[in-house]
Parts: sequence; structure tokens; C-alpha cells
Amino acid sequence: MSTHNKGKVAIIGAGIAGLSTAYYLLQDGWEVQILEKGDGQDNCSYGNAGMIVPSHFTPLAAPGIVAQGVKWMLNSKSPFYVRPSLNFSLIDWGLKFLKHANEKHVNRNAAAIRDLNLASSRSYDELAQQEGFDFELRQNGIMMLYKSSHVAHEEIELAEKAQNLGLDVEVFDQAGIQALEPNLRMDTIGGILYKCDGILYPPKLMKTLTDYLLAHGVQVNYQTEVTGFKFSGKKVSEIVTSKGAFQADEIVVTGGASLPALASKLQLKLPLMPGKGYSFMHNTTDNNQMIHAALLLEARVAVTPMNNQIRFSGTMELGTANDKIYTNRVKGIVESIPKYFPDLQVDYPQDIWFGYRPCSPDGLPYLGRTSKYSNVSIAGAGGMMGLSLGPAYGKAITALLSNQPTETDITGFNPDRFQ
Repeated sequence: MSTHNKGKVAIIGAGIAGLSTAYYLLQDGWEVQILEKGDGQDNCSYGNAGMIVPSHFTPLAAPGIVAQGVKWMLNSKSPFYVRPSLNFSLIDWGLKFLKHANEKHVNRNAAAIRDLNLASSRSYDELAQQEGFDFELRQNGIMMLYKSSHVAHEEIELAEKAQNLGLDVEVFDQAGIQALEPNLRMDTIGGILYKCDGILYPPKLMKTLTDYLLAHGVQVNYQTEVTGFKFSGKKVSEIVTSKGAFQADEIVVTGGASLPALASKLQLKLPLMPGKGYSFMHNTTDNNQMIHAALLLEARVAVTPMNNQIRFSGTMELGTANDKIYTNRVKGIVESIPKYFPDLQVDYPQDIWFGYRPCSPDGLPYLGRTSKYSNVSIAGAGGMMGLSLGPAYGKAITALLSNQPTETDITGFNPDRFQ
């Protein structure tokens, strides 16, 4: 690790994007401080499904999701729900989403999303090799499970696309997928193992990264909400916060679902909707330990073995952020589990976590410098891939700030694309 000599960077947000960016900038010789409006324990990087997903090369704005979404919107237990409202930003987001929900958009961006995820996955492997970095990384693949021939057909087609993109993917019949999980009876007609995918335990990862940064001189300022910015020509000269003013040579805005609020203070247009998701932990017994994580496709529920338990997570509820737990949405998750795993008796959970995935209307992250200012970069809006992309964000921003080429092509993720 080089000594600080490149200048001072302020990172806004202590989620996985912020912490990863701090980690790689520190390695590269920058002096780093983080400004975080919360206590660092409540962001989306903690309660998510813990999945590393090169398999997710199809942006959220994909064909079919619109027709499917319209059907789902009428069902309060469905996995995808747009809470209707006369909110201008939701309507604006929706129109942009419709414009991008086509095959051409998907095909144009699949390779770039795949490359960013694969680079991130390699970085997780490297991190896990470091002393003290134990975050339960398991690169043993994720199963896609289906119960209907219609979904099987769609998924096998998608698996072929994945194979054509060079991803390691295998399609199994009912007996074949069951053989991957000898401890847990499954009720499916088959499944696909994306061997290129992996899982980790998010709270351990976040704690490990935070401890490392604090031990190596990074200042993490919690309960420090950014309220504005001061400008000097094309430069942001000062970050105004609830705890006073901060100066830095370079500013990196992460901030997850708070990105739009931060962007508007910078007079930038970063259309984004918070997609609320729920998760809860389930204690397992020794005789039903899971070996692989799974996505229950018809139900859109993620199942991840972690911390000697199983985390179930799901739903994508778009609309303005609020602190309500919609019990029907959680019931939708609970009721779907025995349909795939008949022996898993899961009651309605006492302890429910929810968080907001930052979703751009074209399903692509915002990653790169903005041309409006000479010293502002953006890293966020990973949607369902936020945790997966954390290290790749950090490495890309570090390369840009040092005027080096990025590891993968990020031109399609330009944060100025909706200006």
C-alpha cells in the first residue's frame, strides 16, 4: 500500500460502494474520509441476499418485465410492485424505464454488465485471501429453480445466452438439480446452476472492511448528513453537512437510494427509484443444511445459506421511500418457500429487515466522473447487483481518479446519460 500522496478524497455513503471505494483509494495512496448520514448499520449492504451475480447480465429494464409487472401490480403479494402515485419523479422514471425495456438495450449492455460483475467477483476472491478478511465467501454457484415449463423455457434460453457470453452455466433436470442439494427435498421441474456466481455474509463483509479502513487511518464520520455543496467554478469546493463543512480534492458520491437527493443538491439528473426489498433469517437444523444459494424464479425469492442460517429475501416495491412493512409482501415470500422446499417450515418472521435498492430506469449503474464538475464522481444505482458490484465500483473510481484505464468498459454507465 502506498503512502498518502495523491490528495484527499471525500466519499459520501458508507454502503458497500463507499467502503470498497475507500479501500482501493487507500491502497492507491489517497487520504480518505467517509461521510455517512446513518450509523453505518442500516444500509442496504447489510440485509441483502449476499449474492455475487455475473448471471445478472440482463438489466432490470428487460423486455417482458413490463407485461409481467402490469399483472403483478394488481397483486399485493406479488414480487414486483409499483405503488401507484402522482409523483412526478416516479412517472418520469416509469417513462424512461418503458423506453429501455427492449431486446436491443439488453443486448447492447449485457457484455459490460457481465464484465463488471466478473471483475468484482475476482476482487472478492482477492479480498478473501487477505488476512482477517473472512466474510464467508463461497464461490460454488447459485441455482435458478423453476416449477413451470413456461419459466423453464425462458430460463434455458437465458442460460444459452449466458453460455454464449462465456459464463459457466449448467442446465439440470429435476433429478440433477436435486442431487446438488442432498439434504433438502426440492419440488421443481428442473433448474440451472450458474457456477460463475457466489455468495457471502454481508454483515461480516461490512464489518471487516470498516475495521480495516479505521485501522489504516480512514476517517469515517457517522451521523453526518450532507445538506449541500459550495461551488467554485467547475469545482465543488466544500461539502456542507449536519456536522460542519468538509473539503477534499475529489468527491465520490455513493449514497445508495439517497443518490437522487444528493444529485439534486449538485444540480445533476440521476433518475433513480428506491426498490424496497425485505429479508429475514431462518434457523436451520443439521439435517436440512443448504449447500448452494437459490433463486425461486416464479416467486422471485432469493434463498441464501449464511451464518449457519438461511436468509430469505425478495420483492421489489417501487415508490417513494417509507418505513412501513407491508405484511402482504412478506407473506408472499413466506408462502412461496414450501412450494419449492416442502420440508422447510417457515413461519411469518418476528424480525423483518427492509432496505432500498437504488434502481435506475435503464437498469444500469451510474459509474464514472460527471462532466459538470472537475472533481465529482458517482458510483451507485446497482439495483439488485449492488453488493455484487461493490469492489468493481471501488476499482473503477480509483482508476479514474488516478487517470488510469478502468479494468472493464464502463462507458455505458456514464452518470451524465440522462442530463
